[in-house]
Amino acid sequence: MNSVGRFNQKIATKISSFVSTMWCAYVFAAIALISLPAAIKSGDRIIIVAWVAQTFLQLVLLSIIMVGQDASSKGMQQKIDETHTASLAEFELAKKSQEIANKEMAALKEITSEMHRLIRDIEKRNK
Repeated sequence: MNSVGRFNQKIATKISSFVSTMWCAYVFAAIALISLPAAIKSGDRIIIVAWVAQTFLQLVLLSIIMVGQDASSKGMQQKIDETHTASLAEFELAKKSQEIANKEMAALKEITSEMHRLIRDIEKRNK
């Protein structure tokens, strides 16, 4: 990424960090409420509905939705981290189990080999 791209990324990150706070939602609500008296004074239902939909809801809900997404993403990241930790623990357990199984297999091979040797010795004696 070039220097302009990095600069733009930093600016976007700072703005997103500010906009995704409840304090920003409160500021946006206050800004939207400044024009409410004029909308009500007009007496026109279309203007009042437009103020609610286009001014208040769009400004305030933008921040609230971003706050919710941020909280949801943090919860998801926590679940991912917990799953990753559990998976690593299970992998280590499986490795230890495999090591034990390999040692047991080697011991069984030794025992089997010794049994075959003893059987051969007994057969030689009986001949």
